[in-house]
Amino acid sequence: MEIEEIKYIVNQDNYEISFHAEEERYAEDISISDIETAISNGEILEDYPNDPRGPSCLILGYSNNRPIHIVCGYTTQRWIRIITVYLPKPPKWINERTRRDKGGKINA
Repeated sequence: MEIEEIKYIVNQDNYEISFHAEEERYAEDISISDIETAISNGEILEDYPNDPRGPSCLILGYSNNRPIHIVCGYTTQRWIRIITVYLPKPPKWINERTRRDKGGKINA
């Protein structure tokens, strides 16, 4: 996936938010505007081209000085589907760019 294409598609309002992402954004107090802002200034942190459900990626962006992670992929109509959204924090994340592995080690 390419970040510029994702930004363009989201800017055109050609995206949808999964039920799971809706639950997560409410739990983390992340607004639709926060998601759009984070994507507009975001970068792809991890790319998942071989995901069995279809290519997807993890975007890191910021809104109101908060780092936000957004996992997204394409719909069959080439819209963007927001799969999940969350604030990166321990224990899974050391910081917004560094993930801990399952054994608790730092993956840089």
